[in-house]
Amino acid sequence: MNPQTLNDIFFAIVERRQDRVMLVREGSEWVPVSSQEFYRDVAGVARAFSQWGLVKGDRLAILSENRLEWAVTDFASLLLGLAVVPIYSTLTAQQTAYILRDSGASVVVVSTEKQLEKVLSIKDQTAIEKIVLMDPAETPDAVHMQRLMHKGPAGRDPELDARAHAITPDDLASIIYTSGTTGTSKGVQLTHGNLTSNVLNSLHGFELHPGHVSVSFLPLSHVTARHADIALLHHGVTLAYCSFLEELPQVLLEVRPTIFVAVPRVYEKIYGQVEQKVKGLAKKTIYRWALSVGRAHCPKILAGVEPASLAWKLAHKLVFSQVRARMGGRVEIFVSGGAPLGKELAAWYASIGIRIHEGYGLTETSPVIAINTPRAHKMGTVGRPLPNVEVQIAHDLEILVRGPSIFRAYWNRPEETRDAFVDGWFKTGDIGNLDEDGFLSVTDRKKDMLKTSGGKFIAPQPVENSLKLNALIGTAVVLGDRRKFASVIISPAFPLLEEWARANHILFSSREELVDHPKVKALYQGIVGEVNRGLARYETLKKILLVPDEFTASDGTLTPTLKLRRRAIEARYRKQIDELYREAETSVVA
Repeated sequence: MNPQTLNDIFFAIVERRQDRVMLVREGSEWVPVSSQEFYRDVAGVARAFSQWGLVKGDRLAILSENRLEWAVTDFASLLLGLAVVPIYSTLTAQQTAYILRDSGASVVVVSTEKQLEKVLSIKDQTAIEKIVLMDPAETPDAVHMQRLMHKGPAGRDPELDARAHAITPDDLASIIYTSGTTGTSKGVQLTHGNLTSNVLNSLHGFELHPGHVSVSFLPLSHVTARHADIALLHHGVTLAYCSFLEELPQVLLEVRPTIFVAVPRVYEKIYGQVEQKVKGLAKKTIYRWALSVGRAHCPKILAGVEPASLAWKLAHKLVFSQVRARMGGRVEIFVSGGAPLGKELAAWYASIGIRIHEGYGLTETSPVIAINTPRAHKMGTVGRPLPNVEVQIAHDLEILVRGPSIFRAYWNRPEETRDAFVDGWFKTGDIGNLDEDGFLSVTDRKKDMLKTSGGKFIAPQPVENSLKLNALIGTAVVLGDRRKFASVIISPAFPLLEEWARANHILFSSREELVDHPKVKALYQGIVGEVNRGLARYETLKKILLVPDEFTASDGTLTPTLKLRRRAIEARYRKQIDELYREAETSVVA
């Protein structure tokens, strides 16, 4: 019988009796966590929550980076019917206070003393009664989580199991706050049935089994990462936890995963590092030759067939295997989600022998709507819709969906809940199309579409993705809504730009001086000019605003999942943007 709730999935994980459900780093060693140990830890924490008087429907927040204790807290809460409220560890104190206050959480589990201090600074603005600390630090302000875990039973807890089995598919499992690219974040209510139906259907066509290993590094506060981890655990895949993105390169070399799940930003960084490392005439010549060989074999790669030609084998040995080695050298399955990957980036990976299975979804859809699989793959699309999800394209090309994984409602927002649906279909806010083979393509966010004063619509994301393929560009933001033409804000990849400037004898004492230098401006005009050649005339970027800043989640210009907050960026540079368009008649990119 298929699982009906996340608790059923938990019991299936436990009853598989694996020696390596998870891997955690202790010093320089990776230590396995068995099914029995995982149950003990979860049961110990669940018992404590129950003793504190928490009952079905109560909200419990998790404020932590990825680690074993995150999963333990999650499942301990779910077994009791609590609604888990994940919070990004990178949010400010006031952003954290908003989520705690809005959700009405009475308990929050935090990872470190730093996160504890954040919560203590805003505790009086919330309904928080208890704080649990994951790190083994002694403090009068929080309960020691390690002690709760170790108090778990040596065997099974029949009373806890019975309580967990009483949870139904309609019971609330989580309230996940959207990352808010366009405004205040909303709490998305997802039931056990919503999340479980998605877990059971999202990986059809993937051959997963015990023995596979994946690194959990995408923030578990985001629905994509949490879903991926639960789905992989359901299939017997071992998870290794990486708490900080900067540790990922070393973790990949140590763990050597067989499955790699990432957002496009990570794939972009890997691509940029490869492009940056190819220096010197000999290396460039070999690299370009290898890419030409790879491009010729792309149809086979995308069909999942390993090319057998001598040229391919040589290109793989000299170049392609080096890229794979940086990811541990054993990855068999590559998945991308969370944002559009971009066809050009997908094509580059295919040319080096890596087929990325791009998927698509939203928090409100639990999250996966569609995904490319080894059995059904078409580059440039996000795959076919899941077997239990219906997709319809509205008259204005908005993607509409319905099915058992679609959320119940926004927390305390009845009007916004009503506005999110039309005739029973959830309005995704994305523009796209379904082709004759049933593959879904996503063009852009409906709210991100730019309409020039001449009435032409421009989808900014494909243009931005093309620009970011150049290693000298960190972030690109296309402008042009209600303007005569399109322009772009570019935040350079400063380490590489600074290296280029020194090699070209450009003197600068600050990033402001660097981006204002005529040679640097000419460099980026050339890059934009190359991209313009592939655009329709009304899409071409006629002005460039080079900025001396890097966009980050901490400064509010990116979401915690590294998506652009366009309104925040445009507001920050409003004066420069207005000046840019005033000067439009005097300077135009070719």
